Amino acid sequence: MVEDRAPQLIWTEDGSPRSGRFGDVYFSQQDGLAEARAVFLAGCGLPTAWAGRRRFCVAELGFGTGLNIAALLDLWRREGPAEGHLSVFSVEGFPLGREEAGRALEAWPELASVTQALLDVWPQATPGFHRLDLPDFNATLDLAIGDVGWALSQWTGQADAWFLDGFAPSTNPEMWSDAVLDGIAARSAPGARAATFTVAGAVRRGLSGRGFSVDKRPGHGRKRERLEARLPGPAADSPRIPSVAVIGAGIAGAALVRAFAALGVPATVIEAEGSGAGASGFPTALVTPRLDAGDAGIAALHAQALSRAAALYAPLPGAVVGTGVLQLEQMPRDAVRYARVAGQPIWADGAMEVRDAAACAAGLGEPVGCGGLWMRDAMAVRPAAVLEAWLGPAERITATVVRIEATEGGWQLRDATDAVVLEAGIVVVAAGWGSAGLIPCLALAPVRGQANWVEGVQTGPVAWGGYAVPTGSGLLFGATHDRGETDGGPSDEATARNLETVASRLPELAARIAAAGPVQARTAVRATTPDRLPLAGAVPGTDGLFMLGGLGSRGFCVAPLLAEHVAALATGAPSPLPADLATRISPLRTAALATLAQPVGRVEV
Repeated sequence: MVEDRAPQLIWTEDGSPRSGRFGDVYFSQQDGLAEARAVFLAGCGLPTAWAGRRRFCVAELGFGTGLNIAALLDLWRREGPAEGHLSVFSVEGFPLGREEAGRALEAWPELASVTQALLDVWPQATPGFHRLDLPDFNATLDLAIGDVGWALSQWTGQADAWFLDGFAPSTNPEMWSDAVLDGIAARSAPGARAATFTVAGAVRRGLSGRGFSVDKRPGHGRKRERLEARLPGPAADSPRIPSVAVIGAGIAGAALVRAFAALGVPATVIEAEGSGAGASGFPTALVTPRLDAGDAGIAALHAQALSRAAALYAPLPGAVVGTGVLQLEQMPRDAVRYARVAGQPIWADGAMEVRDAAACAAGLGEPVGCGGLWMRDAMAVRPAAVLEAWLGPAERITATVVRIEATEGGWQLRDATDAVVLEAGIVVVAAGWGSAGLIPCLALAPVRGQANWVEGVQTGPVAWGGYAVPTGSGLLFGATHDRGETDGGPSDEATARNLETVASRLPELAARIAAAGPVQARTAVRATTPDRLPLAGAVPGTDGLFMLGGLGSRGFCVAPLLAEHVAALATGAPSPLPADLATRISPLRTAALATLAQPVGRVEV
């Protein structure tokens, strides 16, 4: 945990957790749960307020031990609308560890199953947004760790209810500042309700001045009064989502199908040759982040993406074939760069470890002559297992889409004969390099690559200018990078280049590969962007057309998180990405890099 984010937890004689930083208790050991139910659940009109809603969003300032959210989940499970989805956004500046939270929540055994579900997904105390899945409750929790003003400025959701549960204004005035109250008002849906234990005049006036009607209500326990507030206007449910089509059945398309399904929206997949026919069709894939010691945004994006990918791949049967990846130094300055990367606060404790040449050699079983960076949470996965799990439930159509045409009610997808393949209200293009033919204005560029593999050779996942990755029964190695090329299949020349790349850094491994027998090969074309950042968002100048692509060699790392972002944009759900990171990957920024001398590619609007 980052030192200045420590909550300085103290346990009182009666077992209540107390913040040494703010000099206030998180809750009363005697009636904390009853207080949460009376002040926040009843104070926001729950469960009546969500009756008949397909979606409901609760935001909380002051996650603390998670008690309020545990009480909310318990009520949602018992009295939530059938097939409704609950989105929760909570902010915590000084997070408790999992064991500390578990000790605090033990006081209420009646919530044991709920609190265990929270503890099972309890995040590391790294700054940024953390998406936590609660499928047994049909709920999703986005936990923002950081300053409350920053968190509210970065969240893109609209709350139907607010739990304002920061420590008292007298001890924690930053949580109740004008800027925070502005953020609450800006991120509130029509008819939103807010509840809090405090009746401080500044809070009453602040909410009232931002359009809320504010009322004092009888308090709970020793507190004589509490506040309830409400914005005018009737609460409106999210509009019903039209049909969704995803073009492409690689990791981007599969991640989109999963993300839409998690929101209760089925997607139809259009695939030209079958799942994994492109760059997602190799026997194994590395899940590694882009390391950046100078650009905090790029580093944070990939740290969040790696964390999300690891959480989603881990439960898939047969998906993970190796955990932990060693990134070897390629040039002398890498030693300093890796030390800076390992020191970034975005990584959990022990997630990034600088190793010297001796430690790298010990891990690989042969001398390497350089140090490296051990990435504990990076991994190798079997693409086929991931695609099978995520694409399995989806309806699929085998066809090649060459044109996307706008209609009055959505989009038509047409093939080379101009026949309509499918009509859909929302379309997401996720066809790898094939996306360039549909939306060429987005400045995608091809990189053809060949990778090879052999059976019976093993080593841990390792990368440098090349890579060697276990497949489960052998080893994948490579890969060539032929920029600007799209044609051509496997070649002996490319195989020789890949073997030379391995031999230049790991000669003993290269010798074992050479002695192993037949070397298999496969080529694919990756799509890249000028700034090497992905494209995830709305296609410029369109309504209901989205893009997920330009993933380069990081597709299996970034696709799971970015697919959730795109699905959120398409359906109006809260995005898991902070707004500034979403801007970095928006197709709008790539359109600015491209020459827009033509309309939006093959898309007819």
